[in-house]
Amino acid sequence: MPFEALDLNDGNKVPSIAFGTGTALRGKDVTRFCEMAIETGFSHLDTAQRYSTEETVGQAIRESGLARSDLYVTSKYGYGEIQLSVRASLYLLQLTYLDLYLLHHPSFVPDIEAAWKQFERIKDDGLAKSIGVSNFNLEQLQTVVKSARILPAVNQINFSPYNYARNKDLLAYSATHGIVTAAYSSLAPITRYPGGPVDAPVAAAAKRLGITPTQVILLWVKSKGVLIVTTSSSKEHLEEYIAVGDLSPLTDEEIAAIDAAGAQGPPSGIARRRKPAVLVAAGATLLFLAFLTRFMSC
Repeated sequence: MPFEALDLNDGNKVPSIAFGTGTALRGKDVTRFCEMAIETGFSHLDTAQRYSTEETVGQAIRESGLARSDLYVTSKYGYGEIQLSVRASLYLLQLTYLDLYLLHHPSFVPDIEAAWKQFERIKDDGLAKSIGVSNFNLEQLQTVVKSARILPAVNQINFSPYNYARNKDLLAYSATHGIVTAAYSSLAPITRYPGGPVDAPVAAAAKRLGITPTQVILLWVKSKGVLIVTTSSSKEHLEEYIAVGDLSPLTDEEIAAIDAAGAQGPPSGIARRRKPAVLVAAGATLLFLAFLTRFMSC
């Protein structure tokens, strides 16, 4: 089944896979990467004030030659007065409206409820067709919902098999209110935590379907009804991602196996990743002690 648009609770729709311009692309000229994503089949571009990529995302949009309605653009508030910030984002993007505007992180505002009222005004003024949040946990999302005149349409979170178990209540609450969950860092089992318990069920599904482990993870995210936000500077990888829309789904048993493996948590790779730093520090200490011993013996 191809990547289909997801229904939002405000009557709009959102493409269910997006090309993100954060992580490794943060602060870079992303013009050619966005153009490559569009050529590959991505119609949803995800940027943010704090990524410092809005200007070159806008350049890519203009150079694509596509009609504004052919592309879906998400940006996020990061700092400053909210009304000025959204207008600054639109200026850099050279757009008259955003399809989706997110409050990037609850810690970026002193008062979540007051900030959300400013977001409602943004939608009222037509500066964004839909509004939402990002990195909100269950309690924070409940704070917004209980006082909202316009419900958040999306909550974009860090989401992978290794944190699915602790996010289940958040996903269930969001679904109750028609709030779409969007996922970033979903490929963490491959990029950050290789060698973990998720590897085995992912490899088994990949072998059955004749696809890559990366595609299995994205199929798993898709099975949860979650919007995928992913990125790469490689066209080959982008083609790998977009091809997931045409792949056969995972079986219920495969999904359950990945869920169960992910619930065990990531491997002790965190310790392994820290080991080099520990060794460097230990080496520096030994050198200092050697120097000190030699100095005192002089």
